[in-house]
Amino acid sequence: MSSSRQGLLVAVMLGVSIPMPFIYSGGAKAGEAVFSPGSFWYQAIPADVPLHPQSADFMNEFLRQKSAYYGTVNLNTREYASPVYTVGAGVATVKVKEWDCQKKGFSSPELAAQWTAVPIPGHALPSKGTDAEMTIYQPSTDTVWEFWQARKVNDGWQACWGGRLQNASQSNGVFPGHYGTTATSLPFLGGQITAEELSRGEINHAIGISLVEAEDHSIFSWPANRSDGLNPNNAPNRIPEGLRFRLDPTVDVDSLKMSKAGKAIAKAAQKYGFVVWDKAGALSIRMQNSLSYTTLGQTDPYPALFEGKPNYAVLNGFPWHRLQFLPMHYGRP
Repeated sequence: MSSSRQGLLVAVMLGVSIPMPFIYSGGAKAGEAVFSPGSFWYQAIPADVPLHPQSADFMNEFLRQKSAYYGTVNLNTREYASPVYTVGAGVATVKVKEWDCQKKGFSSPELAAQWTAVPIPGHALPSKGTDAEMTIYQPSTDTVWEFWQARKVNDGWQACWGGRLQNASQSNGVFPGHYGTTATSLPFLGGQITAEELSRGEINHAIGISLVEAEDHSIFSWPANRSDGLNPNNAPNRIPEGLRFRLDPTVDVDSLKMSKAGKAIAKAAQKYGFVVWDKAGALSIRMQNSLSYTTLGQTDPYPALFEGKPNYAVLNGFPWHRLQFLPMHYGRP
């Protein structure tokens, strides 16, 4: 490890707020706004916003799921979270082929067109776990590519699904139609939390969150474009995908017995809130995958930022019983 990286790691462990090395020094940096400033991702929620009429019921449903599935909200850092590779203009492009991992029996010509020329750097690896997510961001072309079940085989890169988002800095931060990797078409770059953000103790965007059980896919809220929810027995008070919710802004976060990372997340949850963007095997939040750093020879930043706590314990002490759910389609233009 270089002396500069050693100094960085020591500073992080001591709680000193200093910038961490960014993946790409020629454009937008990790943790900074990628989409239009007007995107819902970056809009603070007014303190006096009207709440969903079922807000208390949804809060109880969230607590039920938390109790039923491992008793915690996990922070995904290596699996089921996307690495982000921010690349310069000179990276050679490759064609990414669609492979039929779901055995649909057909492919998408539209997706093939989106993946004709993708600047994937040589060090890129998809996330571990069955979803094998991966994000490529090229500031020079203002383009974001996402991949689900990505893999590199003998004849090149393949992925089962994903999409391309052009003119990202002018977009609302949602993949069009049914493209993108999350079940809602909400991109990882909008709602993942980065090591840089935790290092400075400030997260300036809404946070994507995955539930275990969501309302039926036919019922979803803007900004989601779609849903993979399933509620065959019409269980009451299931939370729709796309719904926004927040931590009660009157909670004194600084007085909570929480980790530093947990407090940073709690403060963002008060100001910008969460948005339901997917289902998972546990209630979970995606961090920018540690591969974003380690494939460049950097140390995995999360153990130090989590103060040695396991991922599932970082949010211990979060007052989940003080959640407030916003109305359907909150903020829709």
